[in-house]
Amino acid sequence: MLLLDIIHLKTQFPTQDGMVKAVDTVDLQIAEGERIGLIGETGCGKTVLGMSIVRLLQPSTTIEGRILYRGRDILQLNDEEMRRLRGKEISMILQNPTTSLNPVLKIGDQIAEAIQLHQKLGKREAKSKAVEMLESVNIPDAQRRADQYPHELSGGMKERVMIAMGLACDPSFVVADEPTKGLDAKTKMQIIDLLREATAHKSLLMITHDLGVAQAICDRIAVMYAGELLEDASSRLILEEPIHPYMQGFINSLPSRGLMPIPGTSPSLIAPPPGCRFHPRCSRATKICERRHPEMVEVEKGHYVRCLLCA
Repeated sequence: MLLLDIIHLKTQFPTQDGMVKAVDTVDLQIAEGERIGLIGETGCGKTVLGMSIVRLLQPSTTIEGRILYRGRDILQLNDEEMRRLRGKEISMILQNPTTSLNPVLKIGDQIAEAIQLHQKLGKREAKSKAVEMLESVNIPDAQRRADQYPHELSGGMKERVMIAMGLACDPSFVVADEPTKGLDAKTKMQIIDLLREATAHKSLLMITHDLGVAQAICDRIAVMYAGELLEDASSRLILEEPIHPYMQGFINSLPSRGLMPIPGTSPSLIAPPPGCRFHPRCSRATKICERRHPEMVEVEKGHYVRCLLCA
């Protein structure tokens, strides 16, 4: 059953240099219990897509299209309706817990705040539930940790707190934004195991630039580039048989594949190139790629690609 249906989503915001088209006509469907990895280079629009779903963007942002959650358009909800939905049914694990956590509030109080709001518990009961959530994400001595401030915890501990906060009200759908960013290899594996277990019966949108993380947790992977989706398939298909030249280059840039970087840099989201947005960096590009913008097409069952050479 379909849980989330993103239809022709466009998210843009003004800057001094012009309008940034961070998300440009994205279509994405997520089923009940499905875990999807959204991958791509820094600045391609991944985080803005996630923030659009939970509506946590600045007021000057313009969002067009539809985001249907259980058939209800999130973009049509008023602020109070969205607050009731956010945290209770849809939650977001924000990247960079050092800046996302309130430095002057104790860890337990920050988790308890959401529990009080959505589960209508008293302060003491909510604090007790917060301690339980810290225990559930494998934080030792959770009772003591609940009374500490963010600066007293390690980076891995703070990431566990963010996960506990995101799961505190047992949401059906979780957006996790770069939850392993900046962690050492051992801590990263622990967070991957934790997320895999914690989201076993939930729908998940995992935003990451790390293919290994997406492969370890997600059933499906969608590839984003310059505000668009370029390829969307099962994790196995997209990692073993990638079709789009960008995805092939992405995989070949991994250390295990010889560290062969894709030449050039990502295009501007203010003035993206005409035609295929990847054509200035693509070794297979032809003249038609410079003029004609490709549509997303299904090249085989469940495998979608945006490429004129692959359709």
